[in-house]
Amino acid sequence: MSRPQPEPRSAYPYFLPITTRWMDNDVYGHVNNVVYYSYFDTVVNRYLVERGVLDIHQGQTIGLVVETQCNYFSSIAFPQLVHAGLRVAQLGHSSVRYEVGLFADDEPLTAAKGHFVHVYVDRGSRRPAALPQALVAALEPLRRAPG
Repeated sequence: MSRPQPEPRSAYPYFLPITTRWMDNDVYGHVNNVVYYSYFDTVVNRYLVERGVLDIHQGQTIGLVVETQCNYFSSIAFPQLVHAGLRVAQLGHSSVRYEVGLFADDEPLTAAKGHFVHVYVDRGSRRPAALPQALVAALEPLRRAPG
């Protein structure tokens, strides 16, 4: 298996700027690793809310994170601005694999990149549910080309 490498901004079709906060830094002077996962969550859910396909309070279908992973290449620290890039690697019957690249300020390559998988379930039963058509349509522009 080859070692993951940083990627350019062109690998991601959607970006969300996220302001780092003083409390994001750890005692080593950089953003703590657990905060990166909150950035992942923020970019995905903001995208879904903006497109009207995530109703966090009353939606019948909700996404549960079942897998997550991150590779770190360089540090991010307060007061840098993070640009979170988003793409979709896979759309299944009831699941989506989102991939996120985090860029510090105007850097051309990812400081970190990772993924998480949402399995979409019925809010009440928590059983897998087919991806709603509106969600699929909203995610199509983010699909990563095979290869």
